[in-house]
Amino acid sequence: MPAEDAKQKFESYPLTRAEYISAMVHLYRGEQHRAQVWRTRLDVTTNWAVLSIGALLSFAFTARQRESSPPDVVLVLGMYMIFTMLVFEARRFRFYDVWRHRVRRLEENFYVPILRRDLTSPVENWGFYVAEDLLNPSFKITFLMALKARLINNYLPLFSVLFAAWAFVFSENEAGHFQELGKQLLVVGVAIIYGFLAFVLIFVKRSARPEEIYFGSKTVDSIDDVG
Repeated sequence: MPAEDAKQKFESYPLTRAEYISAMVHLYRGEQHRAQVWRTRLDVTTNWAVLSIGALLSFAFTARQRESSPPDVVLVLGMYMIFTMLVFEARRFRFYDVWRHRVRRLEENFYVPILRRDLTSPVENWGFYVAEDLLNPSFKITFLMALKARLINNYLPLFSVLFAAWAFVFSENEAGHFQELGKQLLVVGVAIIYGFLAFVLIFVKRSARPEEIYFGSKTVDSIDDVG
């Protein structure tokens, strides 16, 4: 049939150099836009965490002076609120990492050879790996790896400030104050969250080098499986 013949002719028709470059440029711009969108979402979460800590510290120490509400309770609730933001940011970082890796592969294997005037790509058959990633997109790092990355890069100073403020408030309580059940529960709550953070920092391994992840067989799970 004419339609099938036209389709076969189109599929077998080789791309010209100009068509190939044009397609790669548009692909790069699209993937870069995706990465930028998720990067902006990461920054929004971090900014909200910083602003929230400032508001929490102001409210907690104002309440301490007025004796209107227990400041240590406010600070512990703040720890869990910031931890929730860390969880959301780790999830967003996994998506950002997918587009970031893809953009870097295009830059290293398409644009770098052009700029060096040497059309030999650093990775042979790199287009095959990019095509496979387009057909079957997958996360390159686990959730705990993403959590560790965001904790080290952004949230560790925030949790340190909250812990220092809580320890200062807690140390100024009277000697028998710790015997109250509520205060014991607060200590347990702080121990749980900081114990988990310490576990992530110590035992969760860093992600492999980008080349090993992208051009190897190290994929975590399909993006379609998690939303």
